[in-house]
Amino acid sequence: MLMPKRTKWRKQMRGKIRGEATRCNEVAFGEYGLQAMEPGWIPARVIEAGRVAASRNAPEAKFWIRVFPHKSVSKKPAETRMGTGKGDVEYWAAIVKPGTVLFEMDGVTEAVAKTAFNRVAHKLPVKVRMIKRRHF
Repeated sequence: MLMPKRTKWRKQMRGKIRGEATRCNEVAFGEYGLQAMEPGWIPARVIEAGRVAASRNAPEAKFWIRVFPHKSVSKKPAETRMGTGKGDVEYWAAIVKPGTVLFEMDGVTEAVAKTAFNRVAHKLPVKVRMIKRRHF
């Protein structure tokens, strides 16, 4: 599963997702990309599920994952009284702003990329759209 090798601190605060993405907001490696339309956290197992779905639906494609789960999300056990401190790390998540490119694909036609990204989009907790590379 995707997670950092080491971090300075085990547990993080929740934080706020403000504004739109100014970095990682264009297709950089492939020809087609999947861009987030709303903010949110994408868990590591959802990123892996998207990778599996894309590779199964377009096995001949070259595929890039542009997000990484840096954020630790903690959770307290059920039926725990208040005041016993913060819970243990439950999972790792990628923080996504609107405009962030999540996945990229190359080596396939637009129709194949569209069907593969459609399968990936059904697994994601945020709204997404398919974008093409801009050639200058």
